[in-house]
Amino acid sequence: MSSEKLGLIAGNGKFPLLVLDAACARGEQVIVAALKEETFPEIEQHGAVAVHWMSLGELGKLIDTFKSEGVTRALMAGQVKHKQIFSSIRPDWRIAKLLFSLRARNTDALIGAVARVLAEEGITLMDSTAYLEPLLARPGVLTRRAPSQEEQRDIAYGRQVARHLAQYDIGQTVVVAEAACVAVEAMEGTDATIQRAGEIMASLGGVSTLARNLTVVKVAKPAQDMRFDVPVIGINTVEIMRRADATCLALDAGKCLLLDGDAILHAADDAGIAIVADPV
Repeated sequence: MSSEKLGLIAGNGKFPLLVLDAACARGEQVIVAALKEETFPEIEQHGAVAVHWMSLGELGKLIDTFKSEGVTRALMAGQVKHKQIFSSIRPDWRIAKLLFSLRARNTDALIGAVARVLAEEGITLMDSTAYLEPLLARPGVLTRRAPSQEEQRDIAYGRQVARHLAQYDIGQTVVVAEAACVAVEAMEGTDATIQRAGEIMASLGGVSTLARNLTVVKVAKPAQDMRFDVPVIGINTVEIMRRADATCLALDAGKCLLLDGDAILHAADDAGIAIVADPV
């Protein structure tokens, strides 16, 4: 146990709740910076020493809060929707200065700049998976069913496409049918991309020459910074795949968090979905 307090910058979803539970279980005293636009309200019931609510654009308030609480180590957990970053925030002078200085308006550029500002203020940003390593996808076939030969071909093609997208921080997920890209991820996120792919295939009706079944490939960025924007999937991802007639999911081993643990694999088995994680 460290005598120093740990800061948690919490986005949406279960990720920050899991991090908070795991950190508290290790005896950490956690100070939460909860984003009004994103964080689940139940974060206040998960054992933090204090929860401070603030808006997405209040970088100055975040720094002042952590410094007044004695936080010297912090981590980010939970998604902040890309469209929120560029539409919903009312930036304070610190975040406005960062936005004007960015040459690229993508997640890596913005959050990387925030990380540098925090470091300048004496707050070290840790890997977001530091307390959740058991939930990282292990190498190999994770479900009862392994990918078919057709799915393996789609995985190989999808990985090539996804890695090109990821290196430009466009998105990290592609949905493929018979070596044809049906949908690629941009600002909408993985689950919305899968849903859109299912809608596209459904719109083709019975006239499509493509097989109905879809393969989803989700990769890490070439130089994935594990401090932020780590790939994650949950049970909801599997349910959306089932509805979209997606039968296979390929991940990068050690780089993607299975937020619901083995429950994701049980749900995939029940749906007949194959999940495989390949070493990077």
